[in-house]
Amino acid sequence: MKQLFDFFPIVLFFIVYKFYLDLPDELILGVNDLIPFMRLTPGESTDAIYLATLVAIVITLIQVAIAAIVVKKVEKMPLITLALLVVFGGATLFFKDPLFIQWKPTAINWLFALVFAGSHFIGSRPLVQRMMSQALDIEDPAVWVKLNAAWVGFFLISGVANLLIAPEIDPLNLQFSEDAWVDFKLFGLLGLTVAFVVAQAFYLAKFIPSTSGETK
Repeated sequence: MKQLFDFFPIVLFFIVYKFYLDLPDELILGVNDLIPFMRLTPGESTDAIYLATLVAIVITLIQVAIAAIVVKKVEKMPLITLALLVVFGGATLFFKDPLFIQWKPTAINWLFALVFAGSHFIGSRPLVQRMMSQALDIEDPAVWVKLNAAWVGFFLISGVANLLIAPEIDPLNLQFSEDAWVDFKLFGLLGLTVAFVVAQAFYLAKFIPSTSGETK
């Protein structure tokens, strides 16, 4: 449930982007009145990414506020994600340039890769062990080291994949469209995450004792 909650801003980003041309003109003009530098044009498809970015920022702010008020605790990763979204998304809105928001998934993934990698050298346990050890009783430290390294690799690969598909970056000139990047941002990154989590579950299953063989 928490993972679905975390993906909610991405889902809304996708919906607003895809259905921008169907939104009432009054709604778009109302956004311009609230935020004058937005300068959105009804019926202009190139402005879809800007309204989608604004919605993602607002929804993420609301999520963090709900966590602070209801749960009385905000984890570090959502705060980091919010900070980067405000910086990159805010730059996209202010400069009217989608380059910044297209860099954001790579920045987040590479920052997480750096944090997970740094945990090998800071503290007594890798970060993934600190996050999961209460739910999994695995005593072999080598297992946690390998799993933490796998997360580092996952974040690095996800960041590179975003760079290759983002049309404003596109270091290999693959010429994906902005529409394709929005699809990848939801379905591609979600698919990569699900595939990695499933692979992680199979890996960890080997180290979890089975209770089915208990003697009667």
